[in-house]
Formats: sequence, structure tokens, C-alpha cells
Amino acid sequence: MAVNYEYYRCFYYVAKYKNLTRAAEAMLSSQPNVTRVMRSLEQELGCRLITRSNRGITLTEAGERLYQYVAVAFQQLRLGEEALTQSGGLQEGSVAIGTSETAMHGLLLGVLRRFHREYPGVRLRIRNYTTPQAFSALRDGRIDFAVITAPVGPEQRPFRRTCLKVFQDILIGGRQFAGLAEKPLRLAELANYPLIGLSRDTGTFELYSRFYMAHGLVLDPDMEVATTDLILPLVENDLGLGFLPYEFAEKPLRDGRVVRLRLEEPIPERHICLVQDTRNSLSPAARALRQMLYAYPAEE
Repeated sequence: MAVNYEYYRCFYYVAKYKNLTRAAEAMLSSQPNVTRVMRSLEQELGCRLITRSNRGITLTEAGERLYQYVAVAFQQLRLGEEALTQSGGLQEGSVAIGTSETAMHGLLLGVLRRFHREYPGVRLRIRNYTTPQAFSALRDGRIDFAVITAPVGPEQRPFRRTCLKVFQDILIGGRQFAGLAEKPLRLAELANYPLIGLSRDTGTFELYSRFYMAHGLVLDPDMEVATTDLILPLVENDLGLGFLPYEFAEKPLRDGRVVRLRLEEPIPERHICLVQDTRNSLSPAARALRQMLYAYPAEE
């Protein structure tokens, strides 16, 4: 019986994720196409492999037996690809990374520069995500790993989080607010001035919301932006105050376009982390980049 290889590939992802949509995303396909292929495979084999219900996808007994063999076959294919890639000295391959502006400017750019210099044949696919979006992309297999600013709370399986860098934001204002730099401000006093922050669906907003709550306050920015790099131009144009990583504000501070303000309450530490879904194996190229990230900042 000569069954199309793509049918088994489709079955592998459906069985792995127990979800047609996630399988389609992993294959860069569509759910209707995955459904059609699964029906064709079942017709070719003459048996039911999956059952669908409100709770999702479950494998039949025949499906469980087939998956044991298909999973081994795919593992062998991956090992073969790795052997070829390793023998070629990482002359090709690709790595998909999810990251945020803060993690990109604060750490990832320098590491990518070194990695590209050492492995110019490896393609890098970089996608801009908020922290929640990055976790979703990891769960769906759309990226190999994420380099993001993440909370320090307990790990959630199947994700493994490795802290790469600890840093603190600074509080800045435009030249109109230069008088505020004369003495430290209390957090409660910031309510007297317009505040610019990230939108509520970001990990940064969650971090600062907890910071405010710890001091009996409620975070309610006057302006909300989607990405960190949008805060600086608004601050420079005297539209409000904002918390930013130092790397974003370093040149404007030197040029006198913004001023650094002191806060009595310690601004919470932030962490740039590498996050990986432990269910997914990494290619040799992805492992090489991960190792380079683990070595930060020793290789700077």
C-alpha cells in the first residue's frame, strides 16, 4: 500500500497536538485541508484514526498504534537532517524566533549579529510578539523559542524559562518636565502628570500594574501604545512621562531631548528570558543559537 507521505505528515501533527487548527498552523496549511487529508488517509487505510468531540481530538485504538510508528519515523527523519546539517557545519537551516522590542534591543540584536557572522547560511525568521502572543506561538509550534521580557513567577509546563538578563526601566519625561528632575518623586505623585504605557494585553502592563497595586495604587495610563518603541517619541514631544529600558532612552538622554526622573519607590526588576516548549525538539541551528544566548554576556 503506497500512501502519500504528506498524509502521514498530516496525521503526525494532528496526533501530536490533538487539535486540527494547531496542526494546520504547524504545517502552514488550513484546517479544511487537514480535515480533507485525514479523511483520505482513513479511506486509504480502511479504518478510523481519530474521533472529534466538543473536547477536541482523540486517537482511536488504530490511531494510537499508527502514531507509535509514525512518531518514530519522524524522529528518524529529524536525526537524519541533523546529521546532514552537522556534517555541513551549519551551512544551512533556519531558526524561528519570537521576540519583543525590549528583548531585541536589550539583548537579542548583539547575539544575532554574532550568530549571523558565524553561520551566514542559516536563515533567521524573527517575529514581533507581546509576551502572551509569544507563549501562544510556542504552544502552536510556530516558533522554535522566544526571547522576551517575562515575569519571574513559577514555570508553567510544558514551558521552560531561562533568565538571560536582569534589568530595570528608568522613568523619563520631555524637556517640559525637566523641573521634576530636581528631587525624587513618589509613585502616587505620578497621577498628577500624564503617563504613557503599554497596552493592557502585555506582560509589561501586568508587571507595572502589580507594582502600583503593591503601593495601594491603580495603574491607569493616559495613553496606551502597542509597542515599547512608540513610548519614546510621545515622551520627546512632551505628551507625558514613561517607563523605558535605558537602551531605548540612552541617546535622547545624551542629546538632552528627554530627562531622567528619580522615583522614591524602587522600580521592579525585569527579566529577559529564553522560553521553550519542552515538547518540541530543536534543530541543530536553533540549538546553536540557544547556546549562544545562554553564553550571554560572556561572548559580547
